[in-house]
Amino acid sequence: MTDIKSMNLEQMTAFFKQLGEPAFRAKQVFCWLHKGARSFDEMTNLSKSLRQTLTRECFIDVPVVERKQVSALDGTIKYLWRLPDGNCIETVLMRYKHGNTVCISCQVGCRMGCAFCASTLGGKVRDLRPSEMLDQVLFTQLDSGEPISNIVLMGIGEPLDNFDTVLRFLELVNSPDGLNIGMRHISLSTCGLADKIDKLAQYKLQLTLSVSLHAPDDETRSKIMPVNRSVGVERLMKACHDYFAVTGRRVSFEYAMIDGVNDSDAQADLLARHVRGMSAHVNLIPLNHVEESPLKPSRRVKEFQRRLEEQGITVTVRRRLGSDIDASCGQLRRKAMQDKQ
Repeated sequence: MTDIKSMNLEQMTAFFKQLGEPAFRAKQVFCWLHKGARSFDEMTNLSKSLRQTLTRECFIDVPVVERKQVSALDGTIKYLWRLPDGNCIETVLMRYKHGNTVCISCQVGCRMGCAFCASTLGGKVRDLRPSEMLDQVLFTQLDSGEPISNIVLMGIGEPLDNFDTVLRFLELVNSPDGLNIGMRHISLSTCGLADKIDKLAQYKLQLTLSVSLHAPDDETRSKIMPVNRSVGVERLMKACHDYFAVTGRRVSFEYAMIDGVNDSDAQADLLARHVRGMSAHVNLIPLNHVEESPLKPSRRVKEFQRRLEEQGITVTVRRRLGSDIDASCGQLRRKAMQDKQ
């Protein structure tokens, strides 16, 4: 059967043409799907016979809320969605003054193996489909009753490891006939797949590329991020500088502050040298504690920030949201997996 929600409007129009239906039917169905329709029977402006044909030829998957946590501190909502195959993924709704942001997953699990992240525990199970990424935005909005204006691909999984799916999702969520969320309101986070960053640059999308750097030297980064053993900081930074040169878009660097690992003055100086010469922003992240990890939050965040700012680097410290509801990515899914064992 066909995953119709993963089709763009052009593909859907061709599909309906094969069924002997006029093009406007495709747009009708596209709009229904992007409003969160759970079945073809809800599409009341279609004939009964067409709804029956679509039910026979296509499927519409809908995620189910397995667990939902609401922060008493700041209203952040964390969803654990159960997919039709029984796998679970996480989505987080965060409230800011400039609007609501949803952080979505792109894979079930992750194979990147970063030492500070709960998402990678247990490895990668499978890639998500475009529709499963879109559903996180749609049904978070519907369940919460809150309009979503911004998206970050920073949940479970590595977006550039599911490259084609992510590109299709971006096309779908950007569609004027769908949620119509502009590219400048979307951030894509990667652990640093340099070749894929080079490939992404060629599309010249106006999204924000956010690189999870977390260490400015190969020795440290390779210890906490296995991906660095095959890429290296120098190659990664070249890809970032090239990305800026091609797209003109500022690159954001995520940097989780880990006590005694990546928070020295010398590492701050090296980081400054790496990002100088491009439009860059460094986002220092107070580490979320993961029970299975020996890594601890740094006590030198302010000193590290000041050191970078003295060298002309734009720096912010991420505000911690949802610290009372398993805020670290992958924690809620991990607990659900343990509960089933």
